[in-house]
Amino acid sequence: MDTQTTEQSAASSRRDTALLSVAAAALLGGMFAFYYFETQYNALIRVSILLGGVAVALAVAYQTALGKSLWSYVAGSRIELRKVVWPTRQESIQATLMIAVVVLLMALLLWGLDSLLLWGVETLTGRGA
Repeated sequence: MDTQTTEQSAASSRRDTALLSVAAAALLGGMFAFYYFETQYNALIRVSILLGGVAVALAVAYQTALGKSLWSYVAGSRIELRKVVWPTRQESIQATLMIAVVVLLMALLLWGLDSLLLWGVETLTGRGA
């Protein structure tokens, strides 16, 4: 039973590698065609060719275990994103104002500390006016 599972896993791995190679070839082919036909076709046709290559690459890559795993991650992320409670406009404005006030206070505090230390160094070294 374990041997059969290992053989299926190896065959699946080889299949996934072949499919990912085909997907990479489709993507590279679309990119190559986009630049190769620069003088023959206008931009709309070349972009359509490029997007076609991307679509084929995505469709083929989805057939692999990695592609299905990545798609389930994206689907799960979208579900979690719907669960997020976004702040209201008023809450956003209040948070922004509080951050601005704290930044201003910290700037004044650091400016005062810097001035005090500068005065102390100038006094100790005799370089002050």
